[in-house]
Amino acid sequence: MKYILIKIVIFFLSIIYFFMKLLPTKNKITMISRQSNDIVLDFKLIKEEIEKHNKYKVVVLCKKLEGKEQATLFDLVKYGFHMLRQMYHIATSKAVILDTYCIVISILKHKKNLKIIQIWHSIGTMKKFGYDILDQEEGNSRKMAETINMHKNYTYVLCAGEGYKDDLVRQFNCDEKSIRIIPLPRLDLLADKEYIKETKEKIYNKYPILRKKKNIIYVPTFRKDETEFENHVSKLIKLIDYKKYNLIIKLHPLSEVKINNKNVITADDFNSMEMILVSDYVITDYSCILYEAGFINKPLYFDAFDYDSYNNNRSLNIDYFKDLPGVVTRNVEEIISSIEHDKYDFKKLNKFINKYINYDGNSAKKIYDLLEE
Repeated sequence: MKYILIKIVIFFLSIIYFFMKLLPTKNKITMISRQSNDIVLDFKLIKEEIEKHNKYKVVVLCKKLEGKEQATLFDLVKYGFHMLRQMYHIATSKAVILDTYCIVISILKHKKNLKIIQIWHSIGTMKKFGYDILDQEEGNSRKMAETINMHKNYTYVLCAGEGYKDDLVRQFNCDEKSIRIIPLPRLDLLADKEYIKETKEKIYNKYPILRKKKNIIYVPTFRKDETEFENHVSKLIKLIDYKKYNLIIKLHPLSEVKINNKNVITADDFNSMEMILVSDYVITDYSCILYEAGFINKPLYFDAFDYDSYNNNRSLNIDYFKDLPGVVTRNVEEIISSIEHDKYDFKKLNKFINKYINYDGNSAKKIYDLLEE
């Protein structure tokens, strides 16, 4: 019954979209994201680059589906009206840029000359998604993927490096010819010494204590069940010698774990990418923040306390204990001990990052050139 209802909705949306496509195409680029209700950083940088050339109007449509799987009927109706707005702008644009899945892009038949660029929202893809996790706990069913034509109609799919191009081809189920090696524009900032200097100064002015000691930052990914994770965070907090180190914890935006410890800096006014700039050591788990941190040569430590359960629910693209640079362990005490000894294999880190990121400057400009190609 569910699939019949979805097909009926698609049918009616297709009729509405048919008439929208009769409207003239404008010199307009539309950007669509459901990662946030505010403009995401990569969109902001691309928008600034497009506006330099004074050729296209830019429309940004960023809206999350509130509640996701637990969304109420009211939430679904609200998002339905947002989808109609997406359809209008897609129908009247020369190009669309996405950083996540957009259902109306996949289910509808678009104008022949519409260019659709999927930039995705993470620099690397440590975790499997899309067609790689069909019929798994955190993925769609194969029948659902076929019904909604999942991840179809992309003209180009951007990829940060050759190292995971094959993963993207598999996960988007796309033609290898559609892949373009262009890292996300946020790397333009991380390659900008002036940006780094100014951002660090803002952080230090807000948190002067960060100037005085070495800074450990913990940036974990999101887990649906956070019971074990919450206990682990408490354990990590107790292990730190606060006479020698500051501890910064940047939880995933969807996490509901509360940090109530005066020694811990959560820095809610700065994002994870900004806070790694002032870090001396980066502890993470399965988060793609590792690519940003590695790109600016920060020593990485991998905390795999729940590897078995996490990998069972959400399998990974890499051999976790073999491929990752730095200390990779199920025992967080080993990470703290390694930090204390302050020895790190930066050659292995650089080799890993060079495999997954092929950056040669100005990604935002390269995306603009792709629009003009």
